[in-house]
Amino acid sequence: MFVMSDHPQRLVSLDALRGFDMAMIIGLGEFFRALATVAGAPALAAQFEHAAWEGFRIEDLIFPLFVFIAGASQTFALPRASSRFGRSGAALRLMKRCAVLFLLGVLYSGGFSKGLDGVRWLGVLQRIALASLGAGLFSLWLKPRGLLVVLVSLLGGYWALLTFTNGGNFAEGMNVANQFDARWLPGRKYNGDHDPEGILSTLPAIATALLGVLAGKWLQSGATASRKSLLLAVAGATLLALGWSWNLQFPVVKKLWNSSFVLVAGGWSALLLALFYYIIEIRNWRAWATPFVWIGMNPITLYIVANLVQPRALATRFTGPISHGPWEWIGPAVAFCLLLLLARFLYRRGVFIRV
Repeated sequence: MFVMSDHPQRLVSLDALRGFDMAMIIGLGEFFRALATVAGAPALAAQFEHAAWEGFRIEDLIFPLFVFIAGASQTFALPRASSRFGRSGAALRLMKRCAVLFLLGVLYSGGFSKGLDGVRWLGVLQRIALASLGAGLFSLWLKPRGLLVVLVSLLGGYWALLTFTNGGNFAEGMNVANQFDARWLPGRKYNGDHDPEGILSTLPAIATALLGVLAGKWLQSGATASRKSLLLAVAGATLLALGWSWNLQFPVVKKLWNSSFVLVAGGWSALLLALFYYIIEIRNWRAWATPFVWIGMNPITLYIVANLVQPRALATRFTGPISHGPWEWIGPAVAFCLLLLLARFLYRRGVFIRV
């Protein structure tokens, strides 16, 4: 449900990382891409576009990083909900939140305006809803060791499913996840007869959220702050090594959200969280992160507003239609600043709209 209230005591580094991630989604990434283009660095500019199929770029990290952060955030919210409502009550609240966020995702993708056949039932917000629900329910009843068992089972099971069906074909449209969507996913699919946020790939997305849950639990352990940051970085590097090793047999593909992709994206997510935690919580360098905290306190609101208002088009009222040449970065910069002003406005007035 939506609430508007003063924000409770929070881990500032987690809010800042969430805000940085959402900033990349709502315009900062487009600004960086334009700057790289103007600077004559096409290889760098390409990092802010998704890999066509196999491979991993900066842009491919943005979505799984948000799912990872959602999992980590639950480790702060769920204990409070459990102590107040009991585990069953906390689980019910998780389900309600999932339903609201899922419906928002359906409406965000066009809703029911084109009939049931035109509804995109699975999308970005729906994936966040389902992955958070799955990871949250597991974390309510399982200890870290049990969560690790579930994590390994999800990744191993998804690997076995894609490897030992259809002759182990991972090509787009030929793998079992895409073919399952073509047969069983109703409504409109993002890629014709299959969807990058499809049915089967939701399972490893839960694993991404579980990695966040484990990271959040570690940050709340009794270890020293320096040890927390160090071991989180070590875990991130280990996940990267495992993911790229697995890539030799199970190629990293974001649109499949496959197991090697989960490990690579989880590794970078853990490294970023370790870095933000070290800078903000340990070194206490916080001023630079203030704009990201503004965004991180209202991420879903800004995500939806960015789609409804179209700030890029609004920015042209101030800049004129600059789309090419040495000044093409100005439009994305102005569009992002407009959303940043909205984030600051909401934060300064203590308005935090949560789902």
